[in-house]
Amino acid sequence: MLKKDRASLILNRLNEIYPETPIPLNHKNKFELLIAVLLSAQCTDERVNEVTPKLFSLANNAKKMIKIPVKKIASIIRPCGLAPQKSAYISILSKILIEKHNANVPGDFIALENLPGVGHKTASVVMSQGFGYPAFPVDTHIHRLAQRWGLTKGKNVLETEKDLKKLFPKNSWNKLHLQIIFYGRSHCTARGCDGTVCEICKTCYPNRKNPFKANKA
Repeated sequence: MLKKDRASLILNRLNEIYPETPIPLNHKNKFELLIAVLLSAQCTDERVNEVTPKLFSLANNAKKMIKIPVKKIASIIRPCGLAPQKSAYISILSKILIEKHNANVPGDFIALENLPGVGHKTASVVMSQGFGYPAFPVDTHIHRLAQRWGLTKGKNVLETEKDLKKLFPKNSWNKLHLQIIFYGRSHCTARGCDGTVCEICKTCYPNRKNPFKANKA
């Protein structure tokens, strides 16, 4: 099966399994989304969703957030891990949003990536889920599955992102990246599937006998 054929099969099957793709991180505005995505680094979405209601009840925008002491922010977000760094990032980026962006979250990749604690993946999530801009945020789930499915030989998430953008229609990116994450969590897990177990792996590579070892992100 050619790579383009595998891509078409995967896209169609994921649309069947996940016709709806709710955004995993709970939020009510773009600022809350930005903070939630920042907190999700090395943390599960479920844990973030447990923590953010308390934080956002105190501050759901940049002007309110800078009034909260960093130590207070850290105490609230501690369950998410890396609390000292993340709390400092949240406080500083809130100040920058006020000073440079009229307290709004910018709908621009470069401006987002210039914020402390915001890398390319976080910016991509905000642009995709917050602004509806076509983006393909690649996390470790997507990086792993894209390799298992023979869609990339990327050595890191940025290389994988470039390969996936070439394979799939631009109008599918925002939904597809969530579909792959959902499938990776439920069916093609890191330990539960080794490239020979789940439906899509078996369909793409019916003759694969040995476990597939993916490059780590």
